[in-house]
Amino acid sequence: MAADIEPTANTSEKSLKRSRTAAPRDVARKMIKPMRSIAIFGAVGALVAAVALPAYAASSTPVDATATLQQVAADDSQSLVVASAATAAPLDRSTYSATTQEEIDKKKAEEAAAAAAAEAASRAAASASSGASGGSIDIGSYALVSPGSGEVRYPLPRGSYTEGRTTVGPDSGGHDGADMLAPAGTPIYAAAAGVVRVSSESYYGYGVAVVIDHVIGGQAVSTTYAHMTNGTRQVSAGQTVAAGQLIGGVGSTGSSTANHLHFEVHVNGNILEPYSWLAANAG
Repeated sequence: MAADIEPTANTSEKSLKRSRTAAPRDVARKMIKPMRSIAIFGAVGALVAAVALPAYAASSTPVDATATLQQVAADDSQSLVVASAATAAPLDRSTYSATTQEEIDKKKAEEAAAAAAAEAASRAAASASSGASGGSIDIGSYALVSPGSGEVRYPLPRGSYTEGRTTVGPDSGGHDGADMLAPAGTPIYAAAAGVVRVSSESYYGYGVAVVIDHVIGGQAVSTTYAHMTNGTRQVSAGQTVAAGQLIGGVGSTGSSTANHLHFEVHVNGNILEPYSWLAANAG
């Protein structure tokens, strides 16, 4: 009996010793697990900081206050730094202009035409003054528009006529116009745009004639085309005509002894020497 009790007591004592030993171990294990997790999170955080901080430091280098715009643009091409002292100024469009190549070419052509007209006017003045009895003509005072602009044109084709007597010279005899000698039927054109005042088959000593009123360079101008061939008139009184429009043909009607165009120019009621006026305004 005693033998049976003794093993049982030994067994209980061993179990008690085993439970006493296991309890501290379980407690230690439970304490180690949280500490291990904390240590892992700490190591991960340190690794992230070690990688991120140098990159952030490299990308956030402060811009020196004296850095130039080019330096700033080189560091960050998407940024624009403007000095605080800069102020906005309104754009004055009257300070500049744009010119096309067409405008430049046109200006050059006008300048060339003006130069040629000036030379022609100079020759005409020299020719007129050489035979004048009452002094030379001031060509400059005749100009109403830019020579070569097309606003004033010669009434006969260039090269188709010979210059006859005019309002100056020893044989002028009170002649109020220029006689442009040309073959019968040579086309006659309006010297400028205007309105036909007279268109007649018998206009006093002018014979078949046309008179046109114009406004040229702001001045009242009238031109007369006389001694045309019968039946060649192309315009009627009251009709509006353009510069260079056909109005008739050269003839020898009225007080005339040979085929020619008697051409007169009146500006503000005053008679002018036609050859010089054409040179100054038509080029």
